[in-house]
Amino acid sequence: MNISLNKTDNVNGVISIEMERADFQGNVDKTLNEYRRKANIPGFRPGKVPMGVVKKLYGQSVLAEEVNKLINSSLSNYIQENKLPILGEPLPLENSDKELDLEKDEKFTFEFEVGLTPEFEITFDNNDKLPLYKVTLEDDLLEKQMEGYKQNFGTYEKIEESAVETDLIKGKAVELENGEPKEDGIVVESAILMPSYIKNDEETKNRFVGANAGDEVIINPALAYDNEAEIASFLNIPKEDVADVKSDFKFTISEITRFKEAEVNQEMFDKVLGEGVVTDEESFKAKIKDSLSNQFGPDADYFFMKEIRKAIVEKMEPLEFPDEFLKKWLKMTNEQATDELIEQDFPNILNDIKYQIAKDKIVTDNDIKTEASDVQELATQVAQSQFAQYGMSNLPADMLQDYVKRMLENEETVKGLFARVVENKIVAWMKENVSIDPIEISSEEFSKLTAAENQEAEHDHEHDHDHDHDHDHDHDHDHEEVEEENENQEEGETQSKE
Repeated sequence: MNISLNKTDNVNGVISIEMERADFQGNVDKTLNEYRRKANIPGFRPGKVPMGVVKKLYGQSVLAEEVNKLINSSLSNYIQENKLPILGEPLPLENSDKELDLEKDEKFTFEFEVGLTPEFEITFDNNDKLPLYKVTLEDDLLEKQMEGYKQNFGTYEKIEESAVETDLIKGKAVELENGEPKEDGIVVESAILMPSYIKNDEETKNRFVGANAGDEVIINPALAYDNEAEIASFLNIPKEDVADVKSDFKFTISEITRFKEAEVNQEMFDKVLGEGVVTDEESFKAKIKDSLSNQFGPDADYFFMKEIRKAIVEKMEPLEFPDEFLKKWLKMTNEQATDELIEQDFPNILNDIKYQIAKDKIVTDNDIKTEASDVQELATQVAQSQFAQYGMSNLPADMLQDYVKRMLENEETVKGLFARVVENKIVAWMKENVSIDPIEISSEEFSKLTAAENQEAEHDHEHDHDHDHDHDHDHDHDHEEVEEENENQEEGETQSKE
């Protein structure tokens, strides 16, 4: 067998594979013998089917399969061994000069078009100036965060006073019929309501406001609440059964609890930052301020990476690429792609290719390494950030490690994390090697900027979906897992309080 590359120009070529029947006939015979040994054909004992019959039934398909396997493995090995910088995938070259006959010919030539990455150098130094957002915090942002902690860690405490709109009122709800408990009616032993949620029946709400433990209040859930979910929750029944419940209920108040904001004390410090990290309010606020500032770091780096991409694509602009080959490859690998659609999307696709190969070269030229520990560390940061969105800033270490472990069991998640680690390292390298043009921006304005960016990204995502592109849903999946962990922790906390 002989394999060679004939470059037709700097970025296009043809790989020729010349083989003889002897290169694949041994594997064909071996496979046919296996078929003969296992074949179950009426009229013949197992293992005794004549080879002529086996060849007639399976010969052509086995021959084609073995030739195809040999072509693929040879092509792959040749590309890897010679480190050919191909773009896309090799495409069979249509050759109308001669029809191949796998059963009769003794020598065969298979040819494949390939697109090649152009040779290039890409450098960044102090002459390159890139903008980087520097986010400043509003004066009241820290106080808003402190108020948030007071609310998040606040508790409902039993009171002996009369109820107000925002109190939680606990008691027993009994379904009535003609003013008396209904036989086999609904009874909720541990019913809970908050008067402020009674929006459709002001009279009923006012019965609870000012009520005390031991009082009996009549409520008709169908009139008090404006949706099935609230009624189902109050009566602890399936939502589909709500339509059948029109009765009044007698609610006997057993307990009134009122929300009390958490105090800014050591208990709060430990819940937010971990046990003993700080011991006074001033240090606590300093840590929270640093944390708030750091929260904007990943988004600032995201915008910085967009500037890096822009600069990379600009530097790569003069290079020649195998445009026609890439368009052909895109069409062959996406059955629904039309010539018009490919022409429309090709500039963006080509920029993606330029960006990727330039990133790879920057990583190689500057010995930027990514280790498994880097991926693990990023996964932990991502998990902590996601849990923090649900107010779970100080998750127990074992729960966090278990969640991260599950994240890293997903191959697509690991690939995504690896790509992010590489980009983070490129960002860090760029900050050290180019001139930074700092752009001062308030956290409020920056939040608006990121919101607009997210909205645009979501629009692009929907646009890509319309064009039948694949997407990565790991992010949504991760959030579902966080919600599940959150529910589990809340359930545990509720049980411990009880």
